[in-house]
Amino acid sequence: MARKHRGGHQEEESSERWLLTYADMITLLMALFMVLFSISSVNISKYRVLQHSLKAAFSGDILPGGKSIMAPGASSNADKAPSSLDTQAIVPITAQTASSLQNSTTHGAQNGASASQSQAQSQAQEQAAARQQAEFEHIKQRLEAYAKSHGFAKSVQATVEQRGLDIRVLTDDLLFESGQATLDPRADGLLNEISELLNVDQTHPIAVEGNTDNVPIHSAMFPSNWELSTARASTVVRFLVSHQVSPTRLTAVGNAEQHPVESNLTPQGRTRNRRVEIVMQRLNSSETTTEP
Repeated sequence: MARKHRGGHQEEESSERWLLTYADMITLLMALFMVLFSISSVNISKYRVLQHSLKAAFSGDILPGGKSIMAPGASSNADKAPSSLDTQAIVPITAQTASSLQNSTTHGAQNGASASQSQAQSQAQEQAAARQQAEFEHIKQRLEAYAKSHGFAKSVQATVEQRGLDIRVLTDDLLFESGQATLDPRADGLLNEISELLNVDQTHPIAVEGNTDNVPIHSAMFPSNWELSTARASTVVRFLVSHQVSPTRLTAVGNAEQHPVESNLTPQGRTRNRRVEIVMQRLNSSETTTEP
């Protein structure tokens, strides 16, 4: 009877062992669901702690013997392990790349805007130079017509040069007596016409240049041709100012005999060198010039 009882107890125990397996499976499933739940709900602070932990783990500083991995004889896989510098560089490199792309785009847009602005400025300068050239040509034609109609064609010459509109007036028998700096009354009509033409534009500077031949002068009023040429230029400037040409636009220059237009070896050459030049200077550069 005792043996039968012992045998029956063993059969009962073996028939209930599946409960242990079932309980283990339930426990594992519960743990799995808890892990999945914890992963789906990311805690930023814990995530940062995990990040620092991983960085520290890869740096080899946690264990005292961590640095021995890099010692000679270590596995070749040690070279492939990410270092702390590599791990720390991941985020900055990404931010730096984005910043570089943004800067490149910004600089590209600025360069495009600068190119467009430069092109617009260049076109504006070309248009201003063209208007200035047309204005000089208009004044030249009007002055030549006036000089021709009043018999001054041989004494008055206008040219459009690189420096501007150059009005060249011979002094003999028109502006000054020989060795003098007082205006001849016959010059009033011509200089008045020049004043009106110069006032068509109120912006261009005007240089009045006195020039003589190389014959020396020694008078009480003019010790040399420098004083004579400067005095003649100043006299013309005073006339222009009295006829509403702004004094801020005017300068008087005496060149003496330093800038001849013809040889001083002939009387005709010396006559053409004794002159006053009224130069309406350019504000916008242009390569276009008109020869006399």
